Amino acid sequence: MAPLPDGFSYAEWNATYNALSFGIAAMGSATIFFWLQLPNVTKSYRTALIITGIVTLIATYHYIRIFNSWVAAFEVSSKDGGDYAVQLTGAPFNDAYRYVDWLLTVPLLLIELILVMKLPQQETMGMCLKLGIASALMVALGYPGEIQEDLAVRWFWWKLSMVPFCYVVFSLMIGLSESTSKQPSPAAASLVSAARYLTVLSWLTYPFVYIIKNLGLAGPAACMYEQVGYSLADVMAKAVFGVLIWAIAAEKSAVEESGKLLAK
Repeated sequence: MAPLPDGFSYAEWNATYNALSFGIAAMGSATIFFWLQLPNVTKSYRTALIITGIVTLIATYHYIRIFNSWVAAFEVSSKDGGDYAVQLTGAPFNDAYRYVDWLLTVPLLLIELILVMKLPQQETMGMCLKLGIASALMVALGYPGEIQEDLAVRWFWWKLSMVPFCYVVFSLMIGLSESTSKQPSPAAASLVSAARYLTVLSWLTYPFVYIIKNLGLAGPAACMYEQVGYSLADVMAKAVFGVLIWAIAAEKSAVEESGKLLAK
């Protein structure tokens, strides 16, 4: 991991501190909500909702670790009632937790969407395998560039990671469009479309945050924008996306239950 730059202002340190704290709160509360909702959906969709909660639970753990690492890396003090001064303690800031988190959660995010769509079994297995491998490869290719200060090296790994990234985005936008139209109700189809578009929208944030340092920003400001940007994108991609997965499961459960009642 690259060492932190010196010269953080209190505002830059505090913005990152609050963004990481927000990530912990959002992911943790989302986990509780998803698992409390398990009895309210039919058995067919509980696996998807369980995975949704696992994703946010993993994210909660890693955000706690990132938060603690950030706090340990700095000493914030105020002398004689003056402005807060921020100094490095020399302890490393372990941002690798973020990539470990993505390596675990990004494939699961795509799998939970496929499961809640309730596609034919063969198509479900094929899509889960292809998208899971592609998304894991995308994260693995991005990490070597993230820890580099050499801009040419960062661009190289960014371009490599964009290959599986574009494949996943294409699959979400084009490959699943026909399956979306086959959902059991217009409301379910609309929610599935919203989940697909939210995934693409939140994912598009990551490549731009990744290249902040390549576009002229450096030092503490670049570090702050990276941490805040990634944290907000994670909340959208996991907690907000998970709410849509729950809404899809709840809607399809209601449709299936009403169909059973009519059949009787």
